[in-house]
Amino acid sequence: MLSVFASRKTSRDSDCGRLSHSVAAGHCLPWGPTEIGLVFGKLMGIEMKKLVLLATALTMVSGSALAADLAAMPVKAPPPAPFEPWDVAFGSAIMNDYIFRGVTQSNHQPSVAAYFEPRYNVNKDLQLYIGTSYESISFANRAPAEVDVYGGIRPTFGAAAFDFGVWGYLYPGGRCADNVISPSGLAGGGVCPVDAQTVFLGDGNVMKKDVSFFEGYAKFNYTFNDSFQAGLNEYYSPNFLNSGAWGNYSSITAKYTAPATVFGTSGVGMYVSGEFGRQWLGTTDSFYAVPGFPNGIKYADYNTWNIGVGFTYKVFTLDLRYSDTDLSKANCNAFTSTFAGEGTTNFSSINPSGVGSNWCGAAGIVKLSADLTAMSNLK
Repeated sequence: MLSVFASRKTSRDSDCGRLSHSVAAGHCLPWGPTEIGLVFGKLMGIEMKKLVLLATALTMVSGSALAADLAAMPVKAPPPAPFEPWDVAFGSAIMNDYIFRGVTQSNHQPSVAAYFEPRYNVNKDLQLYIGTSYESISFANRAPAEVDVYGGIRPTFGAAAFDFGVWGYLYPGGRCADNVISPSGLAGGGVCPVDAQTVFLGDGNVMKKDVSFFEGYAKFNYTFNDSFQAGLNEYYSPNFLNSGAWGNYSSITAKYTAPATVFGTSGVGMYVSGEFGRQWLGTTDSFYAVPGFPNGIKYADYNTWNIGVGFTYKVFTLDLRYSDTDLSKANCNAFTSTFAGEGTTNFSSINPSGVGSNWCGAAGIVKLSADLTAMSNLK
């Protein structure tokens, strides 16, 4: 029995191979369990490497595609800044002479100024505003200051900008000024009571205590490009300087702004600007009457012009300007009621005293100002 068993085992070994083992169904496996485990491990290792390489390749491909997709995707623009309807403009200035339409308001002496202007922007093309300003002056009635109150609307249509409003000129602190006392004890053509506050002028001129008045105005400005702009202005008052005479002022303006690099990278800008205007005036009331004109005098109309150059740096502006008029010294004296009259030969129909005034002649103006807006400069 042992020999038979041994022979059968050997036969099966020879049929399946020396290293094989029999299985229940009589089939043979080529290797034993140990060899199968080794082979299976190698196969699994190879397959795992293939899977890792495949996964790496897929990752690289998908990463490249993702990067390409991201690059191709448009960048979302940041949301627009919220619209700010309110703003405030304000500033101040110092100048060697306060000139208004060719006529000094400060007796050719230095003057200081300041303004404050709240604004409401209905939209980007329509602005409402009110404001007030102050200038130091030197009038014959000794009013020390001009206080302005104004308001209006500024519509814009592309390069065309308009400005419509009303401007009030107030002159507090004035006193009645004359050199003649009437029999009734009144000065200034029988209008001002003579008292300790009366200013007695030595040149024959007179001036009311209150010369406040208002004007309606319309302005137009067109910007051609970054360098050139031009404008038209119109002002009308039914009672200019409270004299009883109507006043109408019209002017044209032009401005050239140099390129921002004109002074390199210093931040200094430059402009050249000018204005030509004409002031028409009516007839005063009897306060300003002279021999031959008992009901008042017809003020002389005149032309005025100015030209200058300005330099800007941040919020500061230095403006150097030449101003002049064609108003004679005689008619200037009648118009301004100057307390600094001179000469005795400057006669005209409305200036029989012969006293002349240099308040309307050529003048050089140096003005340093600072102008700010809250939304732009104070954020």
